[in-house]
Amino acid sequence: MFAAPGEFLQPQPASESPESKRRLKNLLEVSGLIDALAVCKPPPASREDLERFHAPRYLDELEAGSRRGLGDGGDCAPYTAGSLAAAKQSAGLAIAAIEDVALGRRGNAYALCRPPGHHAEADRGRGFCLLGNIPVAVRRARALGQVGRVAILDWDVHHGNGSQAAFYDDPEVLTISLHQAGNYPLDTGEFDEQGKGAGLGGNLNLPLPPGCGTDAYHYAMRRLVLPALAAFRPELIVVACGFDACGKDPLGKMLLNSSAFATMTAQLKGLAEQLCEGRLVMIHEGGYSEGYVPLCGHAVIARLAGSAIDVPDPQDAEIAAWGYQALQPHQRELIDDWRRGWSAYADLDAADGVVADLLKTPE
Repeated sequence: MFAAPGEFLQPQPASESPESKRRLKNLLEVSGLIDALAVCKPPPASREDLERFHAPRYLDELEAGSRRGLGDGGDCAPYTAGSLAAAKQSAGLAIAAIEDVALGRRGNAYALCRPPGHHAEADRGRGFCLLGNIPVAVRRARALGQVGRVAILDWDVHHGNGSQAAFYDDPEVLTISLHQAGNYPLDTGEFDEQGKGAGLGGNLNLPLPPGCGTDAYHYAMRRLVLPALAAFRPELIVVACGFDACGKDPLGKMLLNSSAFATMTAQLKGLAEQLCEGRLVMIHEGGYSEGYVPLCGHAVIARLAGSAIDVPDPQDAEIAAWGYQALQPHQRELIDDWRRGWSAYADLDAADGVVADLLKTPE
C-alpha cells in the first residue's frame, strides 16, 4: 500500500486487513473442519503480561494514542481507536494457545491472531504489528514455569525481528527465521546475527533469495531447520505462521503453494511428536492474499488436527508448475554454506538421523 495518497497515487486499502482471516474462519466453517477443533475465546492479555516483553513507556504511548483515536507505533505500525484492544485480544489468544499446549490441555493449537505481532519490538511497533504476540506468550509461559526450552520457527516471508530481539541473549530459546532476504525489515535478518552472550548460537536466520520455490524451502527445512530443531531438543515448538511466502502474495516474492505449507506443518508435527510429546503451536502472522491465505491456512490446520477434511486448492498445481520451483544451484550452495556455518553451534550430523527417520528418506 502507499503510505498516503498523492498527486499521482490513488488511495488504496491497507494490506493488513481482517479479510483473509475472516475468509479462513469462514472456510473452516463451510468445510466442516471447525467441528473437529476445540474453539476457544480467551481474554485479552493483561498489562502485567504485556510488560514481560514491552517497555511500560511504549504501552503508555499506545494507550494515549488509542484514546486520541489514531497513532503510529513507530515504524509502519499505524493504528486507530480500536486497534490496541484488538492487539491485546490477539496477544491473549497467543497466550492461551501456548499455555494450553504447554500444560497438556491440548496436543497442539492454532491461534488465528490479528493483528500480527512478529515485528513488534519491546519499545516500538513495526510492520503492522503493535504487540509481540509470541514473545509475550512465551515469556509468560516460561516465567510461570509452564515450559522450559522453547524453539520458535518463523516462516513468514518477512524477518522475525521481534522474536530475535526478545530472546537474542537467552540460551533456553532458539529462534529461527526462514524469510525472503532484504524484504522487511531492511536492518535485520542476516545469517551472521546469531545471538549474543549466553545466547550465542541461539538465533538462526535463513535469508532466502527472492524467487525461492517449494524445493528451496523443503531443502532448507531438511538440511538445516529440522536438524537445528532436533539438536536443540525443545519442550515446545512455536511457529510464527505467516502465509506471505505464497506465490499469490502482494508483499512477497516467493513461490509456495498450500501443499508446501501443509508439508512443512506435517514435518514439524512429526518432529514435535519425537522431541516434545507433540507440543506444537502455530501463531497466525502475515499473509495478504485475501483469496489464497484461507486455502493455505486450512491446509495447515487440517494437518495439525490430523483431519482428512480437505478443501481443493484450484491454484495448487498451477503454482507448483511455475518455473524455478526446482532447487536452483545458487540456492543449494547458499543453504549448504549456512549449514556448515551453523555446525559450530549444533551437532547437525547427529540430528540428521532423527530428520531422516521423520522424512522416511535415506540420510
